Amino acid sequence: MTTGILPTDHLHARLAGRIWRDDARGPVLVCVRDGQVIDISTHCNVMADLLERDDALDLIANADGEVLCDIDTLLTNSQQVPPRAPYLLAPCDVQAIKACGVTFAVSLLERVIEEQAGGDASRASELREELKHVIGTDLSRITPGSDAAITLKTELQARGAWSQYMEVGIGADAEVFTKAQPFSSVGFGASVGLHPASRWNNPEPEIVLAVDAQGQARGATLGNDVNLRDIEGRSALLLGKAKDNNASCAIGPFIRLFDDHFTLDDVRNAQVSLRIEGQDDGFVLEDSSDMREISRDPLDLVQQTTGTHHQYPDGFMLFLGTMFSPIKDRDGTGEGFTHHLGDRVTIATPKLGALINHVGRSDQLPPWTYGIRAFLAHQRR
Repeated sequence: MTTGILPTDHLHARLAGRIWRDDARGPVLVCVRDGQVIDISTHCNVMADLLERDDALDLIANADGEVLCDIDTLLTNSQQVPPRAPYLLAPCDVQAIKACGVTFAVSLLERVIEEQAGGDASRASELREELKHVIGTDLSRITPGSDAAITLKTELQARGAWSQYMEVGIGADAEVFTKAQPFSSVGFGASVGLHPASRWNNPEPEIVLAVDAQGQARGATLGNDVNLRDIEGRSALLLGKAKDNNASCAIGPFIRLFDDHFTLDDVRNAQVSLRIEGQDDGFVLEDSSDMREISRDPLDLVQQTTGTHHQYPDGFMLFLGTMFSPIKDRDGTGEGFTHHLGDRVTIATPKLGALINHVGRSDQLPPWTYGIRAFLAHQRR
């Protein structure tokens, strides 16, 4: 069971997560050690606090605690419908959930296509060819905010091809938005949700940095920034409706803390794979994102998110963006990809393992009920 779900070098990995315990009537902090899931909530019961601690690595490696189950049992429980306790939750708690958009050249083009298609998937293929002809350059070679980027912007404006997505894709300022609310993300094994109004949508496989209150990246995990292409394509002002719905954000399975075996360079060089398996039509799509092709360094994205201009006293989780915008036709020629209910989505990279979720509708999935007040009440018990 652990093969492919935990990091390939999981025996060296410092993994922290959150699980639901029925007997505790709420979430507890855990670590994974020697294949066992250990409750460390007597030492630290808030993930944001753990990420602030200087001794976080030592705590995960050595702290005593109740052994709850083996990792295979936890992963099996988490994939049941409904899940059986103990089961995995998203590994973050009180942190803000932020996300960066248009950080890869390929995704930049697809955002421009969404905008020009006005949410109509049937126009995507034609617009894709038109844009390639008009732009006529490899945007991945353009450094955002550079003199070359400014020159290209001037040329595209003269040709009527400039877009607000171009502005954040190759301009000086990154797009950073709020993806979800604290405690609203779902974890490994849960279903992710699509707004019932959407007919053109896709997963966005990303690496997510866990950043502390001082703006230091302390670890990383995987995320699915579920995206509604038709809704955002109608208007960028509908970003909130396109991005933030019930179960529309998945994070997990664990946060891997940075140490001698796993560093920010491993994030910079990661290959993030995506596999979508249709449960109703046998459709299979496989692709990957190469983090070496990102337009902005992960630390630049952190610095654009926090600093003297904006503080996060509880830290934040930061989606770094994706180069993956699926264009493989599924339901009709030229219409590209869209989800079907029941799709199994696997996002993976060797150093972080795999995040697996199925696709449902936001209005048909269990509602989000465990928020900040419930968490505070649980802490007082």
